Amino acid sequence: MIQAIDIMNHPPEAKRGLGGNPFEFEEFKIMLRTTFKAAAGDHSHRTKEKNAKPKSDAKKAAKPKKKGGGMLIGHESVAEMVADMDKLGYEAIVISATKMWSYHYHHQLILDYSIDDVGEIVREANGRVIGAASYNPFRIEESVAEVERGVRDYGFKYVWFHPLSFGLPPNDRRFYPLYSKCNELDIAVGMQVGHSAEVLPSDVGRPMLVDDVAIDFPNLRINLSHTGWPWVDEWCSMLWRHPNVYGDISAYFPRSLDERQVRFMDSSRGRGKVLFGTNGLGLAKCVEQFREMDIKEETKQRVLRDNAIEFLKL
Repeated sequence: MIQAIDIMNHPPEAKRGLGGNPFEFEEFKIMLRTTFKAAAGDHSHRTKEKNAKPKSDAKKAAKPKKKGGGMLIGHESVAEMVADMDKLGYEAIVISATKMWSYHYHHQLILDYSIDDVGEIVREANGRVIGAASYNPFRIEESVAEVERGVRDYGFKYVWFHPLSFGLPPNDRRFYPLYSKCNELDIAVGMQVGHSAEVLPSDVGRPMLVDDVAIDFPNLRINLSHTGWPWVDEWCSMLWRHPNVYGDISAYFPRSLDERQVRFMDSSRGRGKVLFGTNGLGLAKCVEQFREMDIKEETKQRVLRDNAIEFLKL
């Protein structure tokens, strides 16, 4: 079995309670009614119900756990997650201290995980979790300092950020201090591209907007995260043309990937540039669907594991 590296995940995958309940915010409530409706079911209702019950009642009402956790559910503990990783064939998982801004409804950070919490997950996982910082372009000096501290204190190897939630394109001047710092520290950077599943400005997520960044920072390893859909052709073009640009397929189940993307990934143009990831959609479902795909074994080897090793310099 090819061991997998999940390039894109969040703290609740390892510790379910971290960061509070994001589904209290309007952006995520709308997402569960629209783009995630079919996959998530009545997740928001169950989340509210669980939060309202006393702990003892919640335990009694809990359903049996599924192997690999479920979509947007994660694990109770790092030990539980690592046990599932062993069963499912995961070598490592990247967990990001994700930051997201509420562009319209709340005008505040609606995801703001602590690098110290991620650092503790890294420590407990004993080499199975790779830490990643995030970035707030409205707090540049503070964010750059956090990135540096994550690398220095916890061995982080990556930064993942969400430009769409801030309403800014990735070539905005406010992101350039981050790119410069990642270059200096020799760590990789990734950002969401494509449309946003939440109600956030999506035009700033066009993959081609990273063209300037890739040209200005030719030694910076860049991941165009979340497939770039609906601008799949732009995503493929960026990976093909730029030696330093990769792209991950997280946030989509492998069976639902665009046919153009699958052809590109399984070709000599894309095989060495595409990264596997789950974005919290379920360790089991994502990796099992990927392993079942009708693509070359050499593609599976590259996408599941080898490209991430190269991208993160593991």
